[in-house]
Amino acid sequence: MSMAGNLRKVTELGRVGGLRRVARLARRRPRVDLSHPARSPLGSSVVNCVTYHGGVRGPAAADLVEAVRQVRKSGDGFVWLGLHEPTDQEFAGIAELFDLHPLAVEDAIEAHQRPKVERYGDVLFAVFKTVCYVEHEELTATSEVVNTGELMAFVGQDFVITVRHGRHGSLGPVREGLEADPHQLAKGPSAVLHAIADHVVDDYLEVIDSVQADIDQVETDVFAETGARVDPGRIYQLKRELLELKRAVVPLGRPLLELSDRPMRVIEPEIQAYFRDVSDHLLRATEQIAAFDELLNSILQAHLAQVTVAQNEDMRKITAWAAVIAVPTMVCGVYGMNFDNMPELHWRFGYGLVIGVIAVACQALYRGFRRNGWL
Repeated sequence: MSMAGNLRKVTELGRVGGLRRVARLARRRPRVDLSHPARSPLGSSVVNCVTYHGGVRGPAAADLVEAVRQVRKSGDGFVWLGLHEPTDQEFAGIAELFDLHPLAVEDAIEAHQRPKVERYGDVLFAVFKTVCYVEHEELTATSEVVNTGELMAFVGQDFVITVRHGRHGSLGPVREGLEADPHQLAKGPSAVLHAIADHVVDDYLEVIDSVQADIDQVETDVFAETGARVDPGRIYQLKRELLELKRAVVPLGRPLLELSDRPMRVIEPEIQAYFRDVSDHLLRATEQIAAFDELLNSILQAHLAQVTVAQNEDMRKITAWAAVIAVPTMVCGVYGMNFDNMPELHWRFGYGLVIGVIAVACQALYRGFRRNGWL
């Protein structure tokens, strides 16, 4: 029956028409594993639906409802359902099948949530902010450096539902890594949640390394000989993008501490040690972001100081040349008053003497200013 029958069964359970439309769309095309990072959702919110037993991927079930029934009947294994930007209609049947809390469902559909971990009975709802680095040839005042998305996870005793928002943050590599380690995957849905958290935090560290390269480039440009001419908009843009990264990384600290320290029914005690390791990595990312913020503040202050110094040097040069020009201006102004009784007004050598005095005075002022570094 493939994915079309899967969605049709869930639609009947939720009594909504949106999933029927998705099922019809899915029936027209072959089944595709959209969890691979090179693929993207082809009109349906369902990315993948797989069952696992003892850490091993189970055979394809007829549909989602049948997969859940088999898992719950055997009392072993779990279902991993992946979604991408589902609508209210598409998620309604799934929410009813797994008895998800309406508030958590609303958060998963609407997105724009802070990283958090909430418990609704036996179901754990976790929100992660995903980030990716936007490649650019040259950093400008309008360059996008960091792009963010969201990833939600519903974790129960026998299921994991992941909801992804954004065009990045694919969980295909996470799924492949877990399937390559059956011993870890056999620990259940909490192992999947740990793998997701670890993947998200690893992405943070990769993005931070890329942002550091941009900061190093700006720092090099600012402290170059032409540093005063650097566009300050580049520094402000980096600070804005760093703030976007900070909003994704810093709030996740408390949820990870809860997952690593607070006893939870759906989290295996053995997995909590793994969450502590992820929390340590997140702490490193948080510290690096704080250090980058301070460094950018220092770079901005240094740039403003360079601009001030350059302006002062320009003013000194202007003042020095004004002083040099003031000598002939003053002499010519005095002898241009056209009085009849002026000393040496009709002297034969007066013109040459005045020109000589002006030249000597200007030369003396120029050498004095040059010796003092004003010119």
